[in-house]
Amino acid sequence: MKAKFAIPLGFVGVILAGAGLLSLPVSGGLGFLDALFTSCSAVCITGLTVIDPGVSLTTFGQSVLLALVQIGCTGIMTFGTFILVVAGQRVTLAQEFSLSNAYGVKGVKGFRGLVLWVVLSMLAIEGLGACALNAELHDPYRAWFYSVMAFCNAGFTVDRGGLAAFADKPLFIVEMALLIIVGGLGFMVIYNFCTIKFWRRSLIKQGRLSLHTRVVVWTSLSFIAVAFVVFLSCELTRSLSDFPWREKFAISFFHAVTPRTSGFSVVPLETMHPVTRFFSEILMFIGAGPGSAGGGIKITTFVVFLFTVHSYCHRRREVVLSKRTIPPETIREALIITFTFFFCIALTTAALLVTESGRAGYDFEKLLFEAVSAVTTTGLAFTDTTAALSIPGRFVVMLAMFVGRLGALTVVLMIAGDDAPETVRYPKEDILVG
Repeated sequence: MKAKFAIPLGFVGVILAGAGLLSLPVSGGLGFLDALFTSCSAVCITGLTVIDPGVSLTTFGQSVLLALVQIGCTGIMTFGTFILVVAGQRVTLAQEFSLSNAYGVKGVKGFRGLVLWVVLSMLAIEGLGACALNAELHDPYRAWFYSVMAFCNAGFTVDRGGLAAFADKPLFIVEMALLIIVGGLGFMVIYNFCTIKFWRRSLIKQGRLSLHTRVVVWTSLSFIAVAFVVFLSCELTRSLSDFPWREKFAISFFHAVTPRTSGFSVVPLETMHPVTRFFSEILMFIGAGPGSAGGGIKITTFVVFLFTVHSYCHRRREVVLSKRTIPPETIREALIITFTFFFCIALTTAALLVTESGRAGYDFEKLLFEAVSAVTTTGLAFTDTTAALSIPGRFVVMLAMFVGRLGALTVVLMIAGDDAPETVRYPKEDILVG
């Protein structure tokens, strides 16, 4: 039982500590509620914000924000295990089991090396990203800030107007999109690619891409391609009408990537076609890869759910994906996670409709989008919608972000306990459905 609550309590502790630091005058002296919301959004890697980090926070405050995002990205258990590994202490079985679920690994061998690899590879990728972005920005600090935020799939910016300020820099936009994609694949996919010895002729020595890796990569590429076509076709005469063709393609590519994983936007949601916004909500719900900084139900959960429905419709006893049988436990977890996210989004939307009832500037679409963005920890929102929320509404969004972020790390743990023995069997009786 204690292991199940270790991650939630760890997140609460970091959120409160971050709120305290952001409230200090040296950070910018935010009010505690604003600091608490900002800290929660950073640790949950969402990007929804009630302040402008570039104006309200000092350099120290922005550094605190970066640290909170990094801790949230790696996860409290991973970060704590990393400290233990560095200190030379033994990693407990409970910690190894938590990590195995967070990163999609069924075994628990070699996790000391895995945790070190996760943290160090994250820093290496962010460093390379910062170098690439600095070639466009000529500002090492801002380049590092945006590299971290892109790879960690957070949506915080230090420039007024967000990434709209870089709409005339297509190379910068594309580099940010690539960092978001890599960060949304998940550490185990990156690890799998890095451990493949492509130069070996022997397949045994070369290694292989796992089913998990193939599903995440191919499905991600498919979603990006479809989203690119949808965004470009719907926005060509709307939000993209004033941009040159090179920038149209760069922005369309970026907005094909960002809804599934991060909260960045180059063009405001208000200017987009309703079809684009609806399709973005679908992508936000599906999310990124397991073990990544992205949110949502996770792309593998969506694939397993689809193949399960397909198999059940054809009355097949097993769910087969790429000539591999999916275990019943995985199917059960996928169904529970999908239903849980639907329920959380509905509950959050209903709560916001209550807290924001009668307030000017709010309608159902904005509140639904805010709820989906919070629960899936994406961070996209209509301009000033989050900042104008009432205090109860902000607490609703904070709780939604918290639950949504924990879902990727703890839902499997909560349902993967020992099965209770069925000592009694009851007679069958049919009911009508449909």
